[in-house]
Amino acid sequence: MKKKISFSGKGNSTSVGGAPINRFLPSWQAKAVGPFILLDQAGPIKVVGKKTGGTGPHPHRGIATLTYSIKGEVEHFDSLGNRSLVSSGGVQWMNSGNGIVHDERSGASGEFSQKEIYAFQFWINLPSKIKEEKPEYLPLQAKDIPEKQLAEDAGSIRVLVGDYQELTSKIPTYTEQFLFHIKINPGKKFSMDFPQKIEVATVLPTDSAIINTESFNAGELVAFDKEAGEVEIENLSDLAIDILLFGGENYTEPIVSQGPFVMNSEAGIALAYKDFNEGKYGEIDYSSKR
Repeated sequence: MKKKISFSGKGNSTSVGGAPINRFLPSWQAKAVGPFILLDQAGPIKVVGKKTGGTGPHPHRGIATLTYSIKGEVEHFDSLGNRSLVSSGGVQWMNSGNGIVHDERSGASGEFSQKEIYAFQFWINLPSKIKEEKPEYLPLQAKDIPEKQLAEDAGSIRVLVGDYQELTSKIPTYTEQFLFHIKINPGKKFSMDFPQKIEVATVLPTDSAIINTESFNAGELVAFDKEAGEVEIENLSDLAIDILLFGGENYTEPIVSQGPFVMNSEAGIALAYKDFNEGKYGEIDYSSKR
């Protein structure tokens, strides 16, 4: 039995660090899908010039950030001394834990006459006990992302978070969650069954598709009910299409968010600001080497 579609919709246009983005989550229809509480899409856009912008140094607490660079480069700096450049197909993952300052920049390390930026950022809510632990950081290049071809030449799947068949991502998880990048060849289908109470959504970043027999356009997020069932995605076009499929178990603890902090109470938010203002998250040393 196919899962019922609970809602669909376009993202909201906004900007981060002066760069235009399309924000799918949160929205008036949903504050989260499983533990995923924010989803931004940047590009695909061509950028002309030597360097492109970044977010600038800013704090986080209580979430994990995951930046997936489909095309282009993303450079990460943080107050723990981490610095890394991830190229097309790679992921920057950071558990902000009990507080960290970081900065992400596109093309910050080199000079580019022209390049394309196409990336997604997710915020993943952390269980309360993990919010109290020290931050962690993990960069993954494209070769580090588990990937396989689908049966019957249907396409391919990349496992960014979680598990799919024999593939397991290196990204740490603290609850049941998954994030897949699926490419579906012309005239082919992909389907997957989900158990009860697992929240599921798919994003059509640049292509239209048939999802559970209904037509959806490029730029839409499609979310499903919490009943057990199948999600089927069909490509009726003449070109391969890209899909992001993500979700997980419902986050059951209280959520209080303000700016870059996502905690479980107003007191937790107040403490996050207090610790940041007292300098407990540290500062970024941009002179450090990768």
